[in-house]
Amino acid sequence: MKKLQSSLKNMLLVLTGVTAVSVALLAYVNELTKGPIAEANAKTLNEALKKVLPEFTNNPVAESDTVFSEKDGKKIVDFIIYPAKNGEQWVGSAVEATSMGFGGELKVLVGFDAEGKIYNYSLLAHAETPGLGSKADKWFGAYDPAKGEQAVSHEQSAKSILGMNPGDAPLAVTKDMNGQVDAITASTITSRAFLNAVNAAYQAYKGGTADTTSGASRKNEPATAPASEAAADDTNN
Repeated sequence: MKKLQSSLKNMLLVLTGVTAVSVALLAYVNELTKGPIAEANAKTLNEALKKVLPEFTNNPVAESDTVFSEKDGKKIVDFIIYPAKNGEQWVGSAVEATSMGFGGELKVLVGFDAEGKIYNYSLLAHAETPGLGSKADKWFGAYDPAKGEQAVSHEQSAKSILGMNPGDAPLAVTKDMNGQVDAITASTITSRAFLNAVNAAYQAYKGGTADTTSGASRKNEPATAPASEAAADDTNN
């Protein structure tokens, strides 16, 4: 067999062949993993919905509404609203909202009951500092290690947002004017960003509140999210 001469042409041919094989393998692996990844994401979302909403019998994911806005001619997902019903009775809605934290985007799922009170929440994704801002996943439900993952209401702990209604007054940290919620220790920026996401979720909930008989969305317009206060600081406090 004649050995290929070392030339630019031959090198390009080999490189093209390797690239083509690599792309084909990546496409194959992506196709194999696409289904399991989607199933895992759906399972995580369903578990989060069970945590943040009163007991429901419908399929909130199948009945969800997505609220979009436009930027530079492109659609951007602002909120996803998941209505919950027990039988024919609407019992609340969960809203997926985002806000910019200290380390990047926070994605929060907030569950509201039929009266607009916060039933529970789940921090779906974040890039906050481990041991500081990352505590947001439990802090605002007033997690007590001595009691396991048992959440308490705001009446029992100023850390907790549970049972609060952002419609009465937008939620804010106690360091700010009229603030009602204790910030995470040494993580005020993260705390502000988290509460901004909760306030924005409430506006979307109010705008897309389900009809108490049918559970159908009354309107699906973009809600105006409060501006993030986590701007120019270079420390999370």
